[in-house]
Amino acid sequence: MTENTAEKETKGVFAYGMRRYWKKRMPCAVFCQVIGFIAIVLELLLPLLSALFVDFILTADGVDGGIFSFLVDGRFGQPQTWRLFVSITCIFIAFIVLREILLYARNILFQYNGLLLENELRDATYKKLVELDSRTVSDYNAGELLTTLSSDIINFKELYSRVLLSLGDGFFVLAVSCVILAMNSAWMLILPAVIAPSLLFALYRYMHAAQSVSRRIRACNADMNLTVQENINAVRLIRSFSNESFEETKFDRVNAALRDAYFRQVDVSSRYGLIFNTIRQVAYIATIVVGTLLVLAGEFQIGIMTAAVTYVLKIMDYLTVIGNNMYLFQFYLVSGGRIRSFLERKTRIPEAESPARGISSPDLLLKDVSVTEDGKALLRHINLSVPYGKKVGIMGGTGSGKSVLLKSLVRIYDATSGSIEIGGKDIRSYSLEELRSEFSYVFQDVFLFSNTINANISFAAPKVRSEAVRKAAGAAQASGFIETLPDGYDTIVGERGYGLSGGQKQRISIARALLKDAPILIFDDATSALDVSTERRLMQNIRENYPERTVLIAAHRVSAVEGCDEILYLQDGEIIERGTYAQLMEQNGRFAEICRMQELAAETGEDGVNGRKAV
Repeated sequence: MTENTAEKETKGVFAYGMRRYWKKRMPCAVFCQVIGFIAIVLELLLPLLSALFVDFILTADGVDGGIFSFLVDGRFGQPQTWRLFVSITCIFIAFIVLREILLYARNILFQYNGLLLENELRDATYKKLVELDSRTVSDYNAGELLTTLSSDIINFKELYSRVLLSLGDGFFVLAVSCVILAMNSAWMLILPAVIAPSLLFALYRYMHAAQSVSRRIRACNADMNLTVQENINAVRLIRSFSNESFEETKFDRVNAALRDAYFRQVDVSSRYGLIFNTIRQVAYIATIVVGTLLVLAGEFQIGIMTAAVTYVLKIMDYLTVIGNNMYLFQFYLVSGGRIRSFLERKTRIPEAESPARGISSPDLLLKDVSVTEDGKALLRHINLSVPYGKKVGIMGGTGSGKSVLLKSLVRIYDATSGSIEIGGKDIRSYSLEELRSEFSYVFQDVFLFSNTINANISFAAPKVRSEAVRKAAGAAQASGFIETLPDGYDTIVGERGYGLSGGQKQRISIARALLKDAPILIFDDATSALDVSTERRLMQNIRENYPERTVLIAAHRVSAVEGCDEILYLQDGEIIERGTYAQLMEQNGRFAEICRMQELAAETGEDGVNGRKAV
């Protein structure tokens, strides 16, 4: 991501895309801020009460009690008496107790409000992830997605429920403290006015440096997440290649970059922290000097002077607090920008504006369908009629367009020209959910959840009876090996199916598709890890147990498609041969050549699939 792109994302955090999440929380936020302001006022009145102790209890030099004059006019006791001492003490304690109660209520309520925001954003980002098409999701690496959907959301919640609250408190303290100082002596405002420009300049530089460091930390965190995830998923591959040292070196490099990014953060915060603390100490010493001179000149009472010093220090302290929170503001704003950017991504597969209801019949019709992506033609002028119940096999070399053709039926790809119809209507006229409910899709890359085998097979119908699970497993030629496992169907498979062979994972995936009981079954090279005899039995079972279903099979082996009603052979996205098995063998074209090579490989004991790949 370029610097300009990052700046645009950050500046646009409060655009409508994110503002609508804030608006729901604003009434509560305003209420909490008002409670906080009341607590702050109580806190800022405490130094004035302390001044009364000095001027009216410890000494009898007090002349004017300011806003607390009613306490020292004799009704609550005379100066230097226990009665006045107790009266001031009770009010002091009451202010402290009320302040703590208000702050406790404010913080609890605001954190609760922030957690609601976090929950809503987590829900929105997850739904956006599910909504986006595969190509758009692939624009992000796994590390970026994990960072956006987890730590970025937490950071943005902290921005809302802590940083903005602290900034509001800080600016309010500055305003009230300045007013109180001005009411007692305008001279005490000179120091903050003189020091403020240098502090604001340092704060501006701090914010700029913090934003750059924040982007770097976030990018390094995303790289770390990606590296760790890849090494977890590829641990067996790494070991099989004895490549641990290479991966360790790569991890060390990413880890060092993350460490250096945090070192840079520490350097920036420490350097500017030194500047802020230096300014604070200068203000403290100068305030004591000026206050002492005013007392000696008779402009101040000692108690009011100590209160004034307290207010000046509060001003400097809260300027530092504002500086630190502005750093966090920049840090968390980067996270907010990435969330907004992700939420505003548009899917390349849009939903129908007024979706049609009900698919009358699952007949498929492809009319001159072409698919182009990034200027490259993936499919060219495909015409195909698949009435319900027809069995269609699709063959072709790697990159011939088999998977693209099947994925275009469920709108993982959209046709760039021509049309695909189901039940006599363009598939784009239906909602994605309704369209995809008509298909049971077995992908080439099998994914199993870290759960029981039973839960993986019944994914589409979690409450289905166990008999249905066993029937689907039997049809998929999976029941044999499942029943030999220690816990049978209750066996927990590892993440992504670790602990199972490729063929076993494929058969569980096929059983999952069969259990969904959709009218159209799609097998995208779903039997590549099976031996030929198992593959033939599986296909025979499907034909016998699901005779009325439409079946579309993309495969590299002829044995997977030889029983189909029609076989297509694709090359460079075009159908160059089509017909039944017997017709294609009579044509003596590419299909027949592949068939003979695989038969020869089987006779010589070679892998027929590898024979196909050698072509």
